[in-house]
Amino acid sequence: MNTNTPCILVVDDEPDIRRLVCEILEDEGYRVAMAENASVARELKRSSQPNLILLDIWMPDTDGITLLKEWVAEEGMLCPVIMMSGHGSVEAAVEATRLGAYDFLEKPLSLAKLLLIVARALEASNLQIENAGLRQQLVADIEPVGKSATVARTKDQLKRLAQHDARVLFVGEAGVGKELYARYLHNNSAHRDGPFVDVAVGSISPENSAVEFFGKESAGKIYPGLLERAHKGTLFLGEIGGMDKETQLRLLSALESSSFLRVGGGEVVRVDVRVVASTRIPLDEEIKSGRFRQDLYYLLNEVTLEIPPLRNHSEDVPGLLSFYVDYFVSQDKLSFRKFSMAAQNFLRNYSWRGNVRELKNLVQRLMILGVGEDIELDEVKSALGSVIGDVVVSASVPDFFNLPLKEARDHFEKAYLEYHFDRTGGSVAKLSAAVGMERTHLYRKLHSLNIKL
Repeated sequence: MNTNTPCILVVDDEPDIRRLVCEILEDEGYRVAMAENASVARELKRSSQPNLILLDIWMPDTDGITLLKEWVAEEGMLCPVIMMSGHGSVEAAVEATRLGAYDFLEKPLSLAKLLLIVARALEASNLQIENAGLRQQLVADIEPVGKSATVARTKDQLKRLAQHDARVLFVGEAGVGKELYARYLHNNSAHRDGPFVDVAVGSISPENSAVEFFGKESAGKIYPGLLERAHKGTLFLGEIGGMDKETQLRLLSALESSSFLRVGGGEVVRVDVRVVASTRIPLDEEIKSGRFRQDLYYLLNEVTLEIPPLRNHSEDVPGLLSFYVDYFVSQDKLSFRKFSMAAQNFLRNYSWRGNVRELKNLVQRLMILGVGEDIELDEVKSALGSVIGDVVVSASVPDFFNLPLKEARDHFEKAYLEYHFDRTGGSVAKLSAAVGMERTHLYRKLHSLNIKL
């Protein structure tokens, strides 16, 4: 077959789906490579240099959203990616598009729609590459938003810290933007031209942590881990309170020596990486109980920087609302909407238990589901629930009671797991114990419900 013929990589753990899609695409004259999981997909992406990727969201080892995010971070998206999922939802489609996916297909697949989208994606490939590059640059350039003294003071502290190599531990409630402030530190440091690699350490299982952090060597090939990928840049360890003891020990050893061995390798790898971390839970009790190593805590916590909750600088709320409206217009091509003055005043006095993340999600929900340019107070209250003071009072019958049983069950399970996930500090291991679910099944459930780790 002519090597100029477009090559399409199909990544799906279901053999029947792979076979069907392969036959259809080959009948149309495309070259096809197939992968049943993320590890094979990574290898084929390197060897086949595909012009387009069809990527399933749920796979047993690494989910498609995580794999997409990894590829974008590594290579700025070298080809269009079309996501596929049997658990299609607005949230998954928006997340995939935000990360740089060309489009999103629901299963069971419409073969006519599949071929149409593949043709369009290949035709627009050069433009897609350019747009992905712009999208990544915009994400890298986003600064913490706000003109309050609180935000200004924090940014000033970070600019001064950026001139030194001290390891910083960001402390703050869930959703305050600890990763965003870590990026701001990176962008103002001597490592600014290197990569910024972020990882939710609670989502890494103990048995995979060595490969995840240090990479591996197999059959003469090198698979770089997180530390190598962050060489000359910054590695951000999110919510370190969820890190298991085995991973803690491995990381401690690597950070102390700035070197490590890849799994299956015999040559010492040395890296120049600035490591910063975050936590939403106080680590004092974790250390006293023996769940977190004191020596690793001191290693990561050369400087503590507390990121205050949004309710402590509520004067920044109008600016944040405006920023995220513009963000979703430019990134997700959503129709422009603006908050009325009454809605803005109301939201300035709202408690924001989920902080900036809750505000961002509210803006996204109102822009996706709302109609009309103006976002009025009633629409905001409806999206938030009935609010009296700082207390959210649910209706006597929850909204999801009006949904079909499967959808209602998904709504309940997502709310239930998010509640316990927050209480356990973002640790999948602790969540598994709290809800009585074996970890492998729990990972699958979290991914199927689009709960971000």
